[in-house]
Amino acid sequence: MLSFEEKIAIIEENFPQLTRADVSLGRVNYHYEESVQDKTIVVYHLHPNGNGFVYGAYLPQNQINDKGYVNIREFEKEELIAQIQESIEFMSKRHGWQQEKQEKDDTPDRNESRWLGPNYEYVTLAFEDEMWFIFDDNRNLEAAFETYAEAEGYLKEEGFKPRK
Repeated sequence: MLSFEEKIAIIEENFPQLTRADVSLGRVNYHYEESVQDKTIVVYHLHPNGNGFVYGAYLPQNQINDKGYVNIREFEKEELIAQIQESIEFMSKRHGWQQEKQEKDDTPDRNESRWLGPNYEYVTLAFEDEMWFIFDDNRNLEAAFETYAEAEGYLKEEGFKPRK
């Protein structure tokens, strides 16, 4: 396991685009100020005991915590560099499901529509309480978006097609 000091040295030597921010209890965050995402924190709460987190919300749910971060306590140098690089790459570009914010008036005529996925699964896109929600067939929430364009972009990127 890399020490706190070794992790700091790796981050500062390999990622000059990150900005250091000392936080409570001796912990350190590193921000990527050029992020086009809502998040700018790449390295979160790097602790003097060597524990810490790197943003990874683009990874499968079983690899991240509830805030979208990967624990890097046991990472070796190459793993740490790769994880931070992937995080910065993700934060550097807009993705198909992330549209520029539009006027709230992007509501189509219907407030609910069915979509068919690549594995023949159906989801429902519904407008409720000024938000667009995607539900599975059991009415479990899958995702939520502020605009129809964001929800539609996400569904299309995932391979879903609208059904009449």
